[in-house]
Amino acid sequence: MRFAAIIKTGFRIKSIYKGVFILIGFAAVSLQVSAQSKNATDTSQNLTLQQCIDYAIQNQPALMQSLINISITKKTNDIALSAWLPQVNFNANLTHYFQLPTSFATNQENPGGPLLPVNAGLYNNSIPELSATETIFNPSVLYAASSAHLYVKQSQQASDSTKIELVASVSKAFYNLLLTIQQISVYKEDTARLAKNLRDTYHQYVGGIVDKTDYKEATITLNNSLAQLKQANLNVTPQYSTLKQLMGFPPEKQFTVQFDTTQMLQEIAIDTTQQLQYQQRIEYQELQTAKSIQSKIINYYRFEFLPNLSAFYDYNYEFENNSFSSLYSHAYPYSLAGLTLSIPIFTGLGRIENVQKAKLQEKLLDWDDVNLKSTIYTQYETALANYKSNLYDLHIMQTNVEMGKDVYSVVSLQYKQGIVPYLNVITAESDLITSEIGYLNALFQLLSSKIDLEKAMGTISTNH
Repeated sequence: MRFAAIIKTGFRIKSIYKGVFILIGFAAVSLQVSAQSKNATDTSQNLTLQQCIDYAIQNQPALMQSLINISITKKTNDIALSAWLPQVNFNANLTHYFQLPTSFATNQENPGGPLLPVNAGLYNNSIPELSATETIFNPSVLYAASSAHLYVKQSQQASDSTKIELVASVSKAFYNLLLTIQQISVYKEDTARLAKNLRDTYHQYVGGIVDKTDYKEATITLNNSLAQLKQANLNVTPQYSTLKQLMGFPPEKQFTVQFDTTQMLQEIAIDTTQQLQYQQRIEYQELQTAKSIQSKIINYYRFEFLPNLSAFYDYNYEFENNSFSSLYSHAYPYSLAGLTLSIPIFTGLGRIENVQKAKLQEKLLDWDDVNLKSTIYTQYETALANYKSNLYDLHIMQTNVEMGKDVYSVVSLQYKQGIVPYLNVITAESDLITSEIGYLNALFQLLSSKIDLEKAMGTISTNH
């Protein structure tokens, strides 16, 4: 019985030993595959944050559409202003009378008697006509001329707004991707430490120094770390896809992000003592342009009672003949020129109602101004508070990482010497990984909150 128990124990130890090295082997393979994947992507294009932003500004569909809208606005203005230029038309008609129109003429034999009905004209006539008109004054065309630059400015501001949103979105997506990549590095280091702990714990267990519980706890901890590493690796692909979409980068092509952590740490500072200036926000500028356009609309309706004045010139080349076959044998040309004046005396109070409606719309814009300032102020205060909070968290997390490494080194050494239980090692390892991940989160949250603060202050540059 004692011999059988020894044999059974030997098989159990052998099985445990095999399981340990399978698990360690899996961890090594995971690290190797991740390294190979990184080496494979290193052969593709490397892009920094600024290069990603520059690419997006040149290729992002929404931004390209906003630039096209500027051109469309300019063409729309040209169409409206074309009414100032002469309008030349050519018209022609062909008429056949089945019965000639009747007119009345003086009876030559009896001049004082009743008028005699006579047939006027010929049965066939054709009149090609060349006409030209020139607008001298028209309230609609005057409005188009005075507001054309405002509509172009409005479309340009809309494009700038799209560009600002794009810069902020690409920057945040870039930082989110970097956060995951940095987390992978931390999880790799953690997995390597835990794999070594598992080997050490196994040998201590085989040597009778520790019990089976320590080995199982080490296995559980390594499994959890491997799961976190796997999840982080899987998150990289969709985050690259998100960044590609924001950039307008072809989905089938690949690139890798290039970054310098030291430089990023140098760029996190921002002057938090600056005063908020509403006029720097693109939304405020857009609203001011909308108010200027609305003022033009009010003036247009207000002066709509002014007359329309235009000049015209007509040249007619008239053909007439009773015989259709001889219609174009002889022409009777004539021409005329003149002015057309149109004065809207009464339009059913429509002009007055339009003026009142436009003034009400102007009041809406005034309230939009009040609401926008309140919104901008709230966004600024929120972004400023988040930035300061994340900056504080970064300093705290940096201190925690340094202390966590020291604590883990000491506790790990104490465990190997049999001074403390393995639970202390698990706690120290958990505190270390938590502080390292917390530091990364704080760093990239700080970078993102800096983008939000710059956006709230209206200081994100669109000159690329």
